[in-house]
Amino acid sequence: MAWYAYCICELQTLTNGNRSRRPFLLNNLQGVNAAPVFGYPSGEFAVIVSEYDRSAVQLDEKSVLEHARVVSVCFRQGTVLPFRFATVFDGDDALRQAVRANRRAFEQSVERLRGKAEMHIKLVVRDGSLRDAMTDTRLPDTVGREYLAQLRVKASRDRERQTKARALSVQVHKLFNPLEEEISCKKVDAEGMLIDIAHLIDSKSVEKYQNRYTTAAKQLKNCEVNISGPWPPYHFLPGKLRTVTGNS
Repeated sequence: MAWYAYCICELQTLTNGNRSRRPFLLNNLQGVNAAPVFGYPSGEFAVIVSEYDRSAVQLDEKSVLEHARVVSVCFRQGTVLPFRFATVFDGDDALRQAVRANRRAFEQSVERLRGKAEMHIKLVVRDGSLRDAMTDTRLPDTVGREYLAQLRVKASRDRERQTKARALSVQVHKLFNPLEEEISCKKVDAEGMLIDIAHLIDSKSVEKYQNRYTTAAKQLKNCEVNISGPWPPYHFLPGKLRTVTGNS
């Protein structure tokens, strides 16, 4: 039997401290394609899984939401290490081997992320001074003087966008003072860019963090500010852990 994997939890948070050696049903929780969800014990961890038939189940956009819902429900009970969407282990041996091979990384990650939550800030910047920097620069098909000139223009516009994004991210960091952060920036239209910021915070500080929204909205001029969370710590898993997948 193949197993579709959602996340890893500490076993004691699901069993009230009791040890279990066999998969146990998580009541009132449905996974991908409305499948029952189980905790699969492995030492001090439980891998949250559903039975999975590759020939019968098609993963789609709805499945993404179902996967996220299971992870979120488990997150309300304790620390979770989410698996990448569409991670499938072909049998008990494959699942056990993945846990054994990465146990040390799991232990360190759970210890670091215990009592932590992820918050998201999305800044849509529509600053008139960035209009030129937002313009696409098309490079000529052939090399030569024109190509080098356009390449310099492109590099200059990229630097201008990056400088603006860094300045705003520093301002956001001072306002919210997270434990850790991860930032990405991309163009959204001819006059705007999206700065997507993930913050790792103490779970006890969520309300205080959310209360800073009004201050942020006033100080971050020419920006649309949106805050969401708390979420499981998707962006703060170590690189090694992010590569732990089944035959997805």
